[in-house]
Amino acid sequence: MPTPSSSTHTRLAIVGAGPVGLALALDAARRLPDADISLFDSRPIEKDVTNDPRTLALSLGSVQWLQRLGAWPSEGVQPILEVDVSQQPPSAPALLADWLGEPAVRITAQEQAVPMLGVVLSYGRIVSTLQKVWMDLQAAQPQRLHTRFDTGVAGLKQLPGGVEIDAGIAERHDLVVVAEGGVFADQARKAISRDYHQCAWVGTVELPRHAPAGVAYERFTRHGPAALLPLPDGRASLVWCVNSDDDPVAGLDDAQRLAVLNTIFPDAVLPLRSVSPLKRFALGLNAERTMTEGRVVRIGNAAQTLHPVAGQGLNLGLRDAAELVNLLRRGGDIDSALRQLEWQRGPDRWALIATTDFLARSFTWVLPGAGAARGLGLAALQRLGPLKSALARQMMFGRR
Repeated sequence: MPTPSSSTHTRLAIVGAGPVGLALALDAARRLPDADISLFDSRPIEKDVTNDPRTLALSLGSVQWLQRLGAWPSEGVQPILEVDVSQQPPSAPALLADWLGEPAVRITAQEQAVPMLGVVLSYGRIVSTLQKVWMDLQAAQPQRLHTRFDTGVAGLKQLPGGVEIDAGIAERHDLVVVAEGGVFADQARKAISRDYHQCAWVGTVELPRHAPAGVAYERFTRHGPAALLPLPDGRASLVWCVNSDDDPVAGLDDAQRLAVLNTIFPDAVLPLRSVSPLKRFALGLNAERTMTEGRVVRIGNAAQTLHPVAGQGLNLGLRDAAELVNLLRRGGDIDSALRQLEWQRGPDRWALIATTDFLARSFTWVLPGAGAARGLGLAALQRLGPLKSALARQMMFGRR
């Protein structure tokens, strides 16, 4: 007979009904058919998030997983067909630039033989879709699936073989997955924490009519990276990272910000026609050394908050969620599954933490030739086909 800790008798609690928590709940509900699953969130169930405009970029691997879960929006999704990464001039010594070519890396879905590299969509679109599928599934199986919205979790207490949740009353679960984390500025500091003294200005811009469709741009500037993510309606989501201690954007009005942006991005996407009011967010690294502690697992922003330079934080959390369900589905001992989770997800997780941390800090270095070295690296990568393809596969599916 299975022990109480086997997957067929697991009482699983998921704290946080954002994209990662909802996707985990759906996958667990379908692939752990005998598990008792409770989904907690402080948000009232009546609160409609459909119109939340925050922009998310999902990799192809994330798209495929959500499609398999039957939780894919029917509209409001913009495929990414090309990623263009370049550096604002001046970038490389003229002689080397003539040899290596323009300091830019262009990755296309066509050259990678895939339908798309990923998609861009709003937070409200994906969360409302996931939530509807979860609510329909929960209504069909109320004896084992429980929606605990408008219920904040005040604390977690480790117990032998389980965790006690303080959600107004004490409840014991075999496993708790924390899948909510908030933004860097509001978080308690974790074991690995670094304030980059950078901020991101976030909003939307209107693209010119001739701008190619489905192209995501990342531009390295001397102040930090700036990115444009294509949206379905002729606009693009803007993420503009600068030094927060001497912020060059804060004192500008919208017209001045638009003028500066039109000096940053490549000619193919210029002139930008308008810019929305922008919101400012502090940037930093805030990560746990391990994903697991006893019977508590942290994924998504609860495990690590990263600089947006690579745009992969959400995708990392979704991969963590999928692998956790894979391991629990095998049955057996939960503690063994959690040890395997650390080992199997470690390379992907730490590679992304290290990459984003290096890139974020490189913009603060006052070193002669740092920009030229970055430009030469981009130009060389564009010429090295196998290495560029490996990078593309990691962007789409993570490190395997």
